[in-house]
Amino acid sequence: MQDVEQVDALVIGAGVVGLAVARALALSGREVMVLERESAIGTGTSSRNSEVIHAGIYYPPGSLKARLCVQGRNALYAYCAERGVGHRRCGKLIVATTPSQLAGLPTILDKARRNGVPDLELLSAEQARRLEPDLHCLGAVHSPSTGIVDSHGLMLAYQGDLEHAGGLVALHTAVERLAVSAQCIEVRCTDGTRLLARSVVNAAGLFACELARRTEGLDPAHVPRAWYAKGNYFTMTGRAPFSHLVYPAPEPDRHLAGLGVHLTLDLGGQARFGPDVQWTDSPDDLAVDLSRADDFYAEVRRYWPGLPEGALQPGYAGIRPKISGPQDAAADFMIQGPAVHGLPGLVNLFGIESPGLTSSLAIADRVVSLL
Repeated sequence: MQDVEQVDALVIGAGVVGLAVARALALSGREVMVLERESAIGTGTSSRNSEVIHAGIYYPPGSLKARLCVQGRNALYAYCAERGVGHRRCGKLIVATTPSQLAGLPTILDKARRNGVPDLELLSAEQARRLEPDLHCLGAVHSPSTGIVDSHGLMLAYQGDLEHAGGLVALHTAVERLAVSAQCIEVRCTDGTRLLARSVVNAAGLFACELARRTEGLDPAHVPRAWYAKGNYFTMTGRAPFSHLVYPAPEPDRHLAGLGVHLTLDLGGQARFGPDVQWTDSPDDLAVDLSRADDFYAEVRRYWPGLPEGALQPGYAGIRPKISGPQDAAADFMIQGPAVHGLPGLVNLFGIESPGLTSSLAIADRVVSLL
């Protein structure tokens, strides 16, 4: 057994949210260490998503997702501009291809306004085609403040700020269990390392619920069940004729665990499609399901009939760290501090799925305030 090392603040998980939290703690004057079980930062959900800067449109008004998305989006654009992180405010079209979707578009505008997103514009089919001539739709909503970001560049910038403020990231360091007492939190790693910390932030993403269940002193009633919703992505051979992101409008009467098979672009202009929603029992189920390709062609051709046959290639898959199941309404972010569970110095981050990347700076500020 190795010696016990004392540290002021520990963050478990070096994804985009964990790094943002660690950065904020370090900039507030704390001594910070990040523990990451993998060999590099951001290899989980943070590197397996659409890299979209969300405007804050879809989430229930007043929810943490709505509030932190809007705060985080504004902060993220400013941060990326200041630090030279690759990003583009390309805008998004939410397109209606059925009469029921078309009837639901005004509701999207109303929800967005209540969330503090006043810049959406309702477009006719003709107006939408002026922006994107290859698009098929009955009408659309234009969101000019939606964008894309180089997520890995963003995480490197957060890590750079953290290290410049004296913090560090320890890779290949998996946490086995936590034990909380009135004086400190003991963190035991699988390699035998023991750390004593004043504050611990569980930002373990897909494994946050599992780690919380291995936290001595934490009432299990405060730990939600983890659900895993896989999202497959297909990339495109050749270039798509779009400059905006394209999302299908939600069917008003259908509960969706995701936002439909949408077209997003990377900073080089290359198109990718996804994610779909495929519930899985394992957070490690990261192989693209090739049998979903036919469904992808059908979904995309609703708004882009000209998608060529054979253009879709399997890309990658990601897992959403959900705390609501297939039959449940989507759960809000759960940012659980001492006021909830009664344990000093511990913050658990549960269900930080989309828009977690967009919200990362705002989530970090909230965690600092809880500690």
